[in-house]
Amino acid sequence: MPAWARRLATTCLAVLLSSHGWTATAQTSDLVSTTAFRVCADPANYPMSTEDGRGYENRIAELFAEKLDRPLQYTWFPMATGFIRKTLRENRCDVVIGYAQGHELVLNTNHYMTSAYVLIVPEDGPLTGITSLSDPALKDLSIGIIAGSPPGTHLARNGLMAKARGYNLFVDRRVESPAPDMLDDLKAGEIDAAILWGPIGGPLVKADYPEFKATALVEETLPPRLFYRITMGVRQGEKVWQRRLNSLIRRHQDEINAILNDAGVPLLNDMGTEVIEAAQ
Repeated sequence: MPAWARRLATTCLAVLLSSHGWTATAQTSDLVSTTAFRVCADPANYPMSTEDGRGYENRIAELFAEKLDRPLQYTWFPMATGFIRKTLRENRCDVVIGYAQGHELVLNTNHYMTSAYVLIVPEDGPLTGITSLSDPALKDLSIGIIAGSPPGTHLARNGLMAKARGYNLFVDRRVESPAPDMLDDLKAGEIDAAILWGPIGGPLVKADYPEFKATALVEETLPPRLFYRITMGVRQGEKVWQRRLNSLIRRHQDEINAILNDAGVPLLNDMGTEVIEAAQ
């Protein structure tokens, strides 16, 4: 293309973008608050986030607010359908503290933890130490599972689904609590074992069900995988804000690990093959 034609094309494109109110600078979001660390969170998602501040995600949010030297401000909304649309996308807040890596609804930061589903059983029983759902010791047992969660495929593959008991996945935790309900059923002897996402099951066992033991399922070799890397989620396009949070995660990873370890979250290496100790 001749030089004059390239210049004409560039000029026409600039005019077109200008007429639609779209300039290059408009692609860089300025929606992030500079006066507060604004967090989108579920008010009743214990042990992760709670309105009274008991969750470990609350503690991570407090850490980041301190490092940014901004007051911590929450927008509360149930972690269910519409959560991102009603919080982050409506510019009511700027970050979700815990979000699975690779989810298209948000722009992910670098991950700050890797964890896995856990098998929860009585600590003094014969099932402790099981790290795979193909273990013969689980045959003919009734196992609690959150309906629609990845371990269900493994239960079906190993012939364990017939006696499994399902618990709801998408709920308003202000009125329904599937994870504690499952552990209460285990305590009552109505099921023989329970499977929960480790960052939920581990802290619940540590804080409220000390008679149980939670073991990470790290030896599954077939899909779907049972470990996930957890990031913070920000609005799509907010690269500057993402990079700033990445820097905070990198510089304060030991402090994050200490919070997670204290809460009882099982931490794995990045490949999800081994449980690691959090830095002290």
